[in-house]
This record gives sequence, structure tokens and C-alpha cells, in this order.
Amino acid sequence: MQRTLVTSALPYANGHIHIGHLVEYLQTDIWVRFQKLRGRRCVYMCADDTHGTAIMIRARQEGIGEEELIAKMRQAHVADFAGFDIEFDNYGSTNSPETREACEEIWAALRKAALVREKEVTQLYDPQAGTFLADRFVKGTCPKCQAANQYGDSCDKCGAHYSPADLIDPVSTLSGIKPEIRQADHLFVEIEKLHEFLEQWTQRGDHLQPEVANYLAGHFLCEPLHDWDVSRPAPYFGFEIPDSPGNYWYVWFDAPIGYIGSTKQWCRRFGEDFDQWWRSPETEVHHFIGKDITYFHTLFWPAMLKIAGFSLPTKVHIHGFLTVNGEKMSKSKGTFIRASTYLEHLDPSYLRYYYASKLTARVDDLDLNFDEFAAKVNADMVGNIVNLASRTAKFAAQTGLAATYPADGGLFAQAAADGQTIAEAYDAGDYARATRLILAAGDRANQFVEQRAPWNLRKDPAKVDELRDVCTIGLNLFRQLAVYLAPVLPRLARQTGELFGEPIERWEQSQQPLLGTPVGRFTHMMQRVDPKRVEAMQAASAEPAEDDATAETVPFDNDAPLLAEPLAETIGFDVFAKVDLRVARVVAAEDVAGAQKLLKLTLSLGGEHRRTVFAGIKGVYKPEDLVGRLLICAANLAPRKMKFGLSEGMIVAAGGGGGEIYLLAPDAGSKPGQRVH
Repeated sequence: MQRTLVTSALPYANGHIHIGHLVEYLQTDIWVRFQKLRGRRCVYMCADDTHGTAIMIRARQEGIGEEELIAKMRQAHVADFAGFDIEFDNYGSTNSPETREACEEIWAALRKAALVREKEVTQLYDPQAGTFLADRFVKGTCPKCQAANQYGDSCDKCGAHYSPADLIDPVSTLSGIKPEIRQADHLFVEIEKLHEFLEQWTQRGDHLQPEVANYLAGHFLCEPLHDWDVSRPAPYFGFEIPDSPGNYWYVWFDAPIGYIGSTKQWCRRFGEDFDQWWRSPETEVHHFIGKDITYFHTLFWPAMLKIAGFSLPTKVHIHGFLTVNGEKMSKSKGTFIRASTYLEHLDPSYLRYYYASKLTARVDDLDLNFDEFAAKVNADMVGNIVNLASRTAKFAAQTGLAATYPADGGLFAQAAADGQTIAEAYDAGDYARATRLILAAGDRANQFVEQRAPWNLRKDPAKVDELRDVCTIGLNLFRQLAVYLAPVLPRLARQTGELFGEPIERWEQSQQPLLGTPVGRFTHMMQRVDPKRVEAMQAASAEPAEDDATAETVPFDNDAPLLAEPLAETIGFDVFAKVDLRVARVVAAEDVAGAQKLLKLTLSLGGEHRRTVFAGIKGVYKPEDLVGRLLICAANLAPRKMKFGLSEGMIVAAGGGGGEIYLLAPDAGSKPGQRVH
């Protein structure tokens, strides 16, 4: 079997896991579980990121050693991940012999390639704390836009990047004093020498999402790349550089090397050949990261791997940030929620499903709206999927499943055929599309059960055979959906396996009904979200905070204006109301021969109402990826005669120009033909 090695960014050992971090780890866990369900050899490697000034300072504040601190934090991280059913094949540490070995190997390769040079740099030093100050231990006024209270690496207001020494009126966050300016010799990697290779790797193939490749081309690869500072002088908690005593590898040098170190550790535990996982063309390497660390993983990291002869990433999957109720996570508002606090109040399956229903293959931010969170889980999971089992399993416990599959009007066959599209969506990281298709199959199944009403059939002893047939259909449709949802909801998959006496382990189990077997006693699989528990969780998370910023504050496009274009002139509501915006489903999509930007879409507005729309989204969206999607359509525009045919409306999209296009879509549960108010 083809081998697939998967990683997530390493969580920093300076703090606890929170719901913002979980976007990435749940996204990765779902993808890995899907690969394993399909029968692929897939391993998930991760580790704690344990080095740097922040760890040293935190340990000093707590009066313990650095290694004791990282051991304590590792225990908390592992418990949090387990609580959310996130399963790693190996969870290591960058402070390990294996990571040190990999660091030394890559460093030797960089030295041999003559890519390392030494030069003097200016740094800020806190004489009271006795340490050089890392970027996040300095605050001051942005040198570009003059915004106050900005960190030493980038500005939250204008997105500018700079060094701490560039700040106006800098202050140490450790002692509150103005730091001194000192000079020190640092080691740099001359990454510009690999410019041509990096340009080819980032701009060709599908290693990166299109918007990421464009971002790199327009912001970094359009000019010479700056030398990468990879060392820090003592005092520093990390690995001392063997050929440069008194200097340590910067945390961002050894952090990604932790992926290799964790793999080495796993290989030694299980007798695996390390080179088959990191030096074989038969192994795919997939990284899942947040957009704030794009620079490191798409430029520095491939450069290091290339020089040292390791496999390059097959794909870097980059996701956006999490907001809560439309805003940055806030301690004072109770929306900066630790994973452990969430687990004290709510079912982890809720968050797994909610995130999955929002995650696409694009670099989009994700908003956790707690009202929508409760409504979506209650309607989709409890009211749709689990409802199928609860309405039939208690009757089937008496009758068992029929020996042959009864006629169901093609419901099972239709959902089985959908399995290919659902699998493609999972593989592409478009979990939102996968869950939409699964819910649509659940809607059809529930309509069947509602029409056949097994609760009425059970009252008539003469209809026991019909009752068994209806329950056989309803439960097999439920089991089919539980297989499809197994990557997202492993607990539901486990409960389903227990109900039927056969564990869910293979994707192919969705393609054949289970027949002639008894059905176990039904137990509640998922409770409705209790709004009071959500409120209690937020109350438990709330605390006064001078600074609500999280570590995830770096904007993706640092040069994007706050408003992409001027607002149009004000209009009255009566004018706006004349535009009839409708939910539409794409039932067909195709390229338009001879057109550079147009796709021809056939839209369903419900029932037999169809519209043909020519949309300028070619090159951004593939026709096959659009079929089945819900969009917003301006339905009452006068038809427009075009060279390629008659366009009977417009679809709604956002964009900032320069080829940026983002289709707007309604939430799951919306129906074609519904009006947008």
C-alpha cells in the first residue's frame, strides 16, 4: 500500500490547547481517519514544540526547570487531544535525541552546501531579566503606521513585519523597562540561493492551494529572499549548535524538524525503516498548518528538506483562523476557551461536527457562532442522523434485520453512489461538502421513515414483516451514513458498530447493506446541545484581561487594505428589496469552449425550476467541484444574451480583485428556492 505521512503544526509547550488550536488538529485527525478507513497506510506524527526564550522565562516564573515544565505541559496536551478523540501514531517532543540527530544532519548538509554565514545583528536585551528578548517579549509603536502596543515581529493594525529593534519606544514585557540595544553574532541561512528551486516548487504542481501560491509569488518570490536567522545566543533553552559554541538553534529551526524526530521515534518503537517514510518517492508527506506560519512551511522548510535529501511535502494544507461569534477570541468575553474547559461542559463530538461542517479546501477563516453551533448540531446530528436510529432501532431489536434487502425506492443505492463524491470531498479537505452530501442522504432517509411510520406498524401484529422491512431499510441507511461520518464522529461510529455487532472499520461497509442479523439494544447516541451548558462554559472561561490577543493574530495578506473598495452610494430598502436573491443548487457545470473565464452552470431553484447562468469563475473553481453545491443566485435579473448563450441570472461572490473569487453559500439546511432576506 502507498504510504502517507501526516503532520500538524507542533503545539507550543508554553500554553494549553484551546478551541482555536483544535481547528487544525481536528481537521488533520478527520483526514487521517478517512485515509485509514479507505485502507491506506497512513500515520499521523506530532510533538510538543519545546524550545525558546518563552519556555525559559515561563519555567523561571514557575520556579521549575525547563524540562519539568515541558513534561507537565505535555501531559496536559495529550489529555486534551485524547478528550477530543484526536489520535496520533506518535506524539513526541522537539527536546528529544531523535530531533537533535535530525537537526545535526540538516545543519551539516546546509554547511556542506555553503549556505550558512555569520553576521552581526542588533538585538534588544533586558538587563533586569538577563536575556535577549524574543519578538513576543517586546511591545512598542509600529514603525510603519505608528499603532501603539504592538509586538516585536508584526503589527496587528497594518500587517507590517519588522524586527524588535525597529519598534518605536520598545518596552520589555518581562520587566516593563526599556531594553538595551546590543550586538551579537548570529548564523544565517542564505535561502536566496535556493530562490529558483522554491519558485518552481511553490508555483508548479498542487503542493499548495492556489491562493497560497499566489500570495508567495506576490509577496516574497517577487524579490530576493532575506537570509534566515537560525541562531540565538545564550541564555537560551534549546540545542546548542555543535560547531558554534554558545549559540543555539532558533526554535523555528528545530520545530519543523520535530516532524522528522517524531517519525524517527515511531520507527524505532515499531521497527519501521525510517528512509521509507522520509526518503521514498512512494511516500506522500502532508502538512496541516495555520496560515500564520505559511512562510516557514512553504519556503524555509522545503529548502531545508531539499538540501538534506529528505522528501519534499506532497501537499501543505493551510487553514484560516478561528473567530468566535464574529470576533477574535477574548478572555474577557469568555470566548478564549481551553480544550479542557470545553470538555468539562460539552460533548467533543459537537465541535468535531461543527468544525467539519465549516472546513473547506480553501484558506478561509472559520467562525464559531454559539447560536448556530447549537442549532446545527441539534438539527443535523440529533434531528437528522441519530434520529434515524432512534426511530427504528427499538423496533428492530424485536424483529432483527431482514434476510434480503427490501425495496426502498433506490435510497440505499443512491447514497452508495454518493460515496465516491463524498470520498473525493474528504480527500480534498472539503469536509463541508462531504457533510452536506451526507445530510442530504439523511433527509431522504428520514422522509422514508416518516412516510412508513414504524411506530404505527408495530401496533398491528399482522404487519410484523412490514415493520421488519421498514426497520431494515431505515437502520441500513443510518449505518451507511455512520460509515461516511466515521472520520468526523468516531464515537458515533463505535456506537453504531456496537448496535449492529460489527465494528465500522472500512469505507466499503457503506456500499452493502447488513442483513439477517440481530440488532442490539438502542442507547442514546447524542444529546441535544443545552444552551445553559454553553453559557456555563463561557462563564468558566471569562477572566479580566488586558490583552485578549491570541497567538493567531498575524494576517495572511499583510498588504490587504482594510476595505477592498469604496462602499456604493446609499439606497433605500425598497430598491434593495427588488433584488430577488434565492438559494440555488448547482445541478450541472461545464467549461465554456472559447471562453477564458466562463463556466456554464445549471441551477435548480427547487422543483423543476432551472436557470442557466454563465459565471466568470473558471480557473478558480473546477466544474466537477461545483456540482451539488448550494449558492446564492440573483434570480430576477433580465436574461442577458451572450456570445456563448443566454445567461438567466447571476451568482453571488466576494473578491478583492486580481483573480480573487469566493463564492458565497448558505449554511447547511438551506433549500433550493428559499429566498435570502
